[in-house]
Amino acid sequence: MYSSSALLQSAQSSDFTGTNDPFDKPPCRGCSSYLMEPYIKCAECGPPPFLMCLQCFARGFEYRKHHSDHKYEIMTSDFPILDSSWTAQEEMALLEAVMDCGFGNWQDVANQIRTKTKEECEKHYMKHFINNPLFSSTLLTLKQVEEAKSADMAITFHPSDDPPRPTFDSVLSRDMAGYMPARADFIEEFDNYAEWDLRDIDFVEDDSDLLHALKIAVVEIYHSRLKERQRRKKIIRDHGLISLRKFQILERRYPKEIQDLYEILRRFARILGSTEHDKFIESHALEFELRKEIRRLQEYRAAGIQTFCSAKVYEHLKQAREEARLKRTVLSEVLDYIHDSAACQQWLHRQAAIDSGQLQITPISVSQGRRSAPPLNLTGLPGTEKLNDKEKELCQMVRLVPGAYLEYKSALVSECEKLGGLRLAQARALIKIDVNKTRKIYDFLIREGYISKV
Repeated sequence: MYSSSALLQSAQSSDFTGTNDPFDKPPCRGCSSYLMEPYIKCAECGPPPFLMCLQCFARGFEYRKHHSDHKYEIMTSDFPILDSSWTAQEEMALLEAVMDCGFGNWQDVANQIRTKTKEECEKHYMKHFINNPLFSSTLLTLKQVEEAKSADMAITFHPSDDPPRPTFDSVLSRDMAGYMPARADFIEEFDNYAEWDLRDIDFVEDDSDLLHALKIAVVEIYHSRLKERQRRKKIIRDHGLISLRKFQILERRYPKEIQDLYEILRRFARILGSTEHDKFIESHALEFELRKEIRRLQEYRAAGIQTFCSAKVYEHLKQAREEARLKRTVLSEVLDYIHDSAACQQWLHRQAAIDSGQLQITPISVSQGRRSAPPLNLTGLPGTEKLNDKEKELCQMVRLVPGAYLEYKSALVSECEKLGGLRLAQARALIKIDVNKTRKIYDFLIREGYISKV
C-alpha cells in the first residue's frame, strides 16, 4: 500500500523529471494517454515501470501480470523536501537550471524555473546545497566540517543592481582593486599566476614514488595559495574594502588623531574581524573625546571657574582674545607691501573697509604656511587708464593685467546680453583661466551690475 516514504522515493526515481513535461514520461498502460501528475506506479510490476493515470487506477485496470490489488505508489512532485516554500519539482528544476546555465548565473536560472526570483534561487541553493552540513562527508566531525567550510567555501560578492563599469586601468578601476561589480569578481586575482605551476603536471602510472610525492607536494602548495587568495577576498568582503572612496569618507568622520591611530592599527583588522575592529576604533574615539572634555574641565578649574554659566563667559572672552591676537598679526602684512607705495595705499584702503565693517576678510598670518603673493603693480601696464578704481583693485588682487581683464569683461558682457543672463559654469567655459580667478571676476561683474544671473 501507499506509504509516506513513497513520495520521497518517487522524487528520486528515474522516471521523475523536474520540468513535469508529460512528453518525457511513458504513456499510461491503460488508455495510452500522456501522464500528468499525480499518477500511479505499481510497486510489484517491472521493470519497466507499470504506470497508470488516475482514471485507469480508479476503475481497477488489470493487464497481464498486473492486478488491481498490487501495492502502488503515488507519483507526484507537489510536496516540499528541504523548504516548505519549494516543491520537489522546483528543487529538481533548480538543479537542472544550475547545470544548464552554470553556477552564479541566477537570473538565467530564475528565467528557466519561472516560479522563483533570482534572489530566491541563489539563497535556496547556497543554503541547502552548498552550506548544508547534511551534504558533507559523514567521516568528518562537525568541527572539521566548519573548518573546511570556512576555508574552502567560495567567497561570494553580491553584484549590485546598477553597478558602475569603470574602464580598464582607470583611476576608479584601480581604486576598486580591479573589482568588476557586474560579475562580482576581480580582473586579476591575488597570486594570479599560481596555476602556471600545475600546467605541466600529469599523473601517470609509471611515475616513481619520489616523482609522485613531488607532484603531490606541488598540488598541496597550490592549494595553500588558493587558501591565501580566499582569505584575502574574505578580508576585502568583510571590511568593505572594495569601495575605497566610501571607506575613506567613513575614516574622515574621526578627528585627526583618531585617523592617525586608525592608519597604524589597520594592519590588525584582519586579526580582529570587521565588527570587533570597528568597536576597537570607536572605543578609542570615545576615549579621545573624553580626554578632550576632561582637559577642558581642568582648564576651567585652573581658571577658577566652578559653574557652566561662568564657563560660557570664559569661552566668549577667550574667543575675543584670540580674535584680537589675529588682528595684531595683520601688521606683518605691511612688511610685505611697504616697498610698493601703490600697494601700501591699497592695503590701507582695504583695512579701513575692514574696520568699518564693509568688508569681511580674515587676516592672513604670514608666520605660518605659504605666504600669499603681493598685489600686482599696475604702473605702466597697457589699459590701466581704462579701469576705474574698483577694477584696478580687482586686477591687483587677482594679479591680472588690465588688457586681459578688459577682454574677459567684454566676452562675458556680450554673452550675457545674448543669453539674457549668465551662470558661473558658462563663464568658466568662456574664460580658460584659473577657476578661482574666474569666480572673482564673475562675482565682481555681478556685484557692479555689468552682467546678471540667469
